[in-house]
Amino acid sequence: MKKKIFNLDCIDTYNKAIGVETMHPLVSVVDVQSCPDWINGITMRYGIYALFLKQGDGCSARYGREKYDYQAGTIVTFAPGQLVDVMWNKDLPMPPSRALLFHPDLIYGTPLGRKIHDYAFFDYNQREALHLSDRERAIITGLLDQIAAEVEHPVDHHSQTIITDAISMLLDYCMRYYERQFITRHKVCSDIYSAFERQLRDYFKGDQPQLSGFPTVAFFADKAHLSTSYFGDLIKKEAGMTAQAVIQEAVIGQSKQLLLEGTLSINEIAYQLGFQYPQHFTRLFKSKVGITPNQYRHQLN
Repeated sequence: MKKKIFNLDCIDTYNKAIGVETMHPLVSVVDVQSCPDWINGITMRYGIYALFLKQGDGCSARYGREKYDYQAGTIVTFAPGQLVDVMWNKDLPMPPSRALLFHPDLIYGTPLGRKIHDYAFFDYNQREALHLSDRERAIITGLLDQIAAEVEHPVDHHSQTIITDAISMLLDYCMRYYERQFITRHKVCSDIYSAFERQLRDYFKGDQPQLSGFPTVAFFADKAHLSTSYFGDLIKKEAGMTAQAVIQEAVIGQSKQLLLEGTLSINEIAYQLGFQYPQHFTRLFKSKVGITPNQYRHQLN
């Protein structure tokens, strides 16, 4: 059965769908008390940025393979280009939520526009929602109130700066709270990191490098059923380095062992590690070790 896709490409489209007035063409803060039944079960194709503060139970969203039933006091975010399945239990009233929506045009040429991609949580999937304490929720609600008040103000030369600065502050708080969440969920994060290390070791035991090539962050994120962005941030918090750096360290360690064994040529080692071209292996090895694989081998023999 073909999916029903709703293209959410402008602020007015969303406001009309839920029956609220559009106060500003590029940004909106709305209290979502109900939605028309036709939205239930459809797929949203986002062309705008959206942040939802959930204030009740009973609603779920599916993004990718996973479904997450998020509870009261959580935040989920969406970015242009994402497809999201939306559903709620028709036997229960739709839980209220607070929504901030803004069009990419709002932030072009602003400090927020230059750093929007630093907010990696826009690429997190719905299993990775942000859970807020009561105090944190009060701060987020206060910032939403501030943005809403400015949206209702007649547009002037200061509007864009004031609104985008407030949105930037709200997103900075979300970043802080996500970092706190990594800490408070240390046991879960530690287990994911341990699994990553184990899977990385196992990657080189069989023919996976020849089948899949050089190990990627996306490969291991998929095994953990996490988005690449969330997985990368989690590993960085646990390991103190990026997931890519952890992979590269493992590759270098494996290559040193193979070089010392002396049974394979440099080219054969490169292919065994998943490199498509031997020169890429040589370049990485020298950047990490300071000498070429050949020099390393002869230095120790």
